[in-house]
Amino acid sequence: MTMQRKVEHAVFTVERVYNGANPERVFAAWSNAETKAKWFAKSEVFEFRTGGREVNRDTFPDGTTVSFEAHYQEIVADERIVYSYSLDMNGNRVSVSVATIEFQPTDEGTKLVFTESGAFLDGHDTPAMREHGTGIMLDMLGKLFSE
Repeated sequence: MTMQRKVEHAVFTVERVYNGANPERVFAAWSNAETKAKWFAKSEVFEFRTGGREVNRDTFPDGTTVSFEAHYQEIVADERIVYSYSLDMNGNRVSVSVATIEFQPTDEGTKLVFTESGAFLDGHDTPAMREHGTGIMLDMLGKLFSE
């Protein structure tokens, strides 16, 4: 039986406020490989610069393999990061996205605005699942600032 191919396009935004952490500190949590590994994943390749890339591969206890490959399109220190990335699961392309992270100063710290525009392929992932996972990821990031 032939698999039904499909693509679902979606845009979502997830916001978090990190009180007690200025934009420089929150930006550093994305730009430093050791710090980022505390809340995201340890990178095989981490070239944090415009034109650079980041590669992560992991195998979960159930044997599922996940590969993340990002290409940094624009970086403005302490203000924004724009990258495109693909996500593969067990060798199948799950999605291709463009993500923008904005670091906005507030009186108490930083408002982070994460916007993703994605093509979700063949039903392997959904925009709702990705948005939920992004929220969890940003909550893990926030734990760095409460230590």
